[in-house]
Amino acid sequence: MNESIGFIGVGFMGEGMGHNLLKKGFALTVMAHRNREPVERLLTAGASEANNVKEMAQNCSVIFLCVTGSPQVEAIVLGTDGILANAKPGTVIIDCSTSDPVSTGKLDAAARAVGMHLVDAPLGGTPKEAATGNLSAMVGADDAVFERVQPIIAAWAANISHLGKVGLGHTMKLVNNFLSMGYAALYSEALVLARKAGLTVEQFHGVIGSGRMRCGFYDTFMKWSVEGDPNAHLFTISNAHKDMRYASNLANDLGVSAPLQSLVRANYASMDAVGQGQKMVPMMADFIASANGLPTTEDRLNK
Repeated sequence: MNESIGFIGVGFMGEGMGHNLLKKGFALTVMAHRNREPVERLLTAGASEANNVKEMAQNCSVIFLCVTGSPQVEAIVLGTDGILANAKPGTVIIDCSTSDPVSTGKLDAAARAVGMHLVDAPLGGTPKEAATGNLSAMVGADDAVFERVQPIIAAWAANISHLGKVGLGHTMKLVNNFLSMGYAALYSEALVLARKAGLTVEQFHGVIGSGRMRCGFYDTFMKWSVEGDPNAHLFTISNAHKDMRYASNLANDLGVSAPLQSLVRANYASMDAVGQGQKMVPMMADFIASANGLPTTEDRLNK
């Protein structure tokens, strides 16, 4: 089957994914949102442009969504001018956003009711991996639908895990992000404890960064505190807070007691509440440092 691919959300991750779809020979249609620059680059590379969701839904057989979260996904899928109201039966919607699995289940039922398919395929990796086609995808899909979309996802993902039914991809992504955002909160607090006791950031990094506690997440997280690199880990506090809210909602829906998850969520809620939601996750180290009377990374490195 020759698929016509639509892509909504060509931001940090989506632009690279779109370029890789084009490189693999797929016909790609994109849609502008807030920033036209990625759209223009994709158009130059061979993509077409849809003016709105309705137009895309009417002309694409597989539509990727890579947007902020479930409210945006629901509006795109369920709106009067959205996908379900305008696409043909058999259309596949692939949600690569980090979404709420509770919402994903409701959207799956709505898609089935009109003869369409929902797939959840949240991402693992960074914009760098998106550009090189080396992302990971955690996929929830019926077997037959997965067989259909696997070659398309493979255009931008080097590691594809089919986890089972719809919703399990988003569930696994939230579990993954709970761990990573938990690491960030733990690193930030441990770093402040060390600094208050008289150790330097460099001493902390010299020990932790060369021992068994080192991991890939640690390496990108610490690039801010050690080098002042603001682009090493491009994930905002507001996105982290959103993901932790979704994880809390999932725990409530499942009846799971998750006290540590609640504490992790509170760290991101605190930064978001005071207007620091657009800062990157590694900058939580500065937020906790300031609360404890310590210089921020910029003050420390620029003195």
